[in-house]
Amino acid sequence: MTENLPPCPECSSTYTYQVDALLTCPECGHEWSLQAEAEAEIRDSVGNVLRDGDTVTVIKDLKIKGSSSVVKVGTKVRGIRLVAGDHDIDCKIPGIGQMGLKSQFVKKVSE
Repeated sequence: MTENLPPCPECSSTYTYQVDALLTCPECGHEWSLQAEAEAEIRDSVGNVLRDGDTVTVIKDLKIKGSSSVVKVGTKVRGIRLVAGDHDIDCKIPGIGQMGLKSQFVKKVSE
């Protein structure tokens, strides 16, 4: 097999295979579209690809609109969720609550 297929986004298995327009993981059974993955790729400030459930760190003090609160640099945010739109990350920030972040202001934490 000479194709270089991406690993499974659910379980990170490298044994993915293609069936028609879908990629399939034999280990967990997850199916996804290669085209959808290429379009939905969101990267952090240094170019790391972000996925749902990742942990990120804020790289800049961020003022919160309509409030005097600030999200401080170095704040660790766990379990992010990627969404479409200007603010491409939905998350819950400790001490502040639910909010949207732009991926350009975060860095993925390697775990």
